[in-house]
Amino acid sequence: MRTYDFDQVVDRIGTNSVKWEFFRKNFPDAPEDTVALWVADMDFPCAQEIVEAIHKRADRLIFGYSDQGTDEFYDDVTAWYRRRFGWQIDRESIFFSPGVVPAIAVLIRALTEPGDGILIQRPVYYPFTQKIEANGRRVVNSPLIYRNGTYQMDFDDLERKLADPGTKGMVLCSPHNPVGRVWSTGELKQLVGICERHHKWIISDEIHGDLVRDGVNHHPLEMVCPGYRNEIITCTAPSKTFNIAGLHFSNIIINNPVYREAWNLEANSKISLGRPNPLSIAAVSAAYRHGESWLEQVNAYISANIEYVSDYVRENLPLATVVPTEGTYLMWIDFRAYCADAKLLEERMLKVGHVALDEGYIFGEEGAGFERINVACPRSILEKCMEGINRAIRSL
Repeated sequence: MRTYDFDQVVDRIGTNSVKWEFFRKNFPDAPEDTVALWVADMDFPCAQEIVEAIHKRADRLIFGYSDQGTDEFYDDVTAWYRRRFGWQIDRESIFFSPGVVPAIAVLIRALTEPGDGILIQRPVYYPFTQKIEANGRRVVNSPLIYRNGTYQMDFDDLERKLADPGTKGMVLCSPHNPVGRVWSTGELKQLVGICERHHKWIISDEIHGDLVRDGVNHHPLEMVCPGYRNEIITCTAPSKTFNIAGLHFSNIIINNPVYREAWNLEANSKISLGRPNPLSIAAVSAAYRHGESWLEQVNAYISANIEYVSDYVRENLPLATVVPTEGTYLMWIDFRAYCADAKLLEERMLKVGHVALDEGYIFGEEGAGFERINVACPRSILEKCMEGINRAIRSL
């Protein structure tokens, strides 16, 4: 078994990195030494087996049109979910998308008509809102309840809003980005019970499902409520798990034959979403076949980083609240006790702290005054980030 050194700092300048190079499109006034911990990819080198698989495929010299539709590939994918979660996925249920966000956009178009309502739970991953609105649909927000430093679903509100015939379904974030909740089986069953009573479908974004803390278990929604599986579409991907988001590969699980037909019409006939590239096919197979040890080491390192940030905030910024991070590698911190003006907080983080983070308000107004910090990075980078945050807060 290989042991990985996640303290190694890999220089990403000159690699067309959105996170470290192109972030200046979003942060044009950023100082030269800005620490970029915003977009959700890792600053860790990939598992060596993935790198070797890409090299081996590149050595074949030709990169023509490719397709993942082999028994070997699907065996690698389904074995991962069977081994990790006890989830048996039928090959016929797996559909390719270059990413979860494009898949959600396709599903919105496939399952609804302009003007239809789609429920989300803010503060939540902002592309949910963008894709619903950009496609002429209506956001129905059922905000999470923030109480005693953590988040819960508002089941009474969900019941009321999903009872509306104009609301056709919902997009669930599980584990939740940005608040870090890994929903319990009880919460998920209660949610599905509401959807079942009102005949609503659920798109379950489970892209962070492999990234959980020790002792915490992610529960695929379809496994929790198998009797409702035909109304659940699960979005999975190796991208967050193995830090290969730039290779553009997601597996979308669709069990309902009617929804499969709708997907094929929208994704293939209308849009031509395309096929995966040859390097991504090799990388995904290698990741699911050989990446488990790397992932376990990554999760342990991320957990230690989360503990470091929590301790740092408690000792240096005691009025801030760190929301417990059960899953993802994203921390969600409430700075409202220091600054009620979200725009001023953003300005000080960048100009005084020299840190580029994802501001809480982009996840919905419920997130104003919070910061999302990507802690999937070497400790030395994270230390610079926290020192910068401290300077920013002290300047207020």
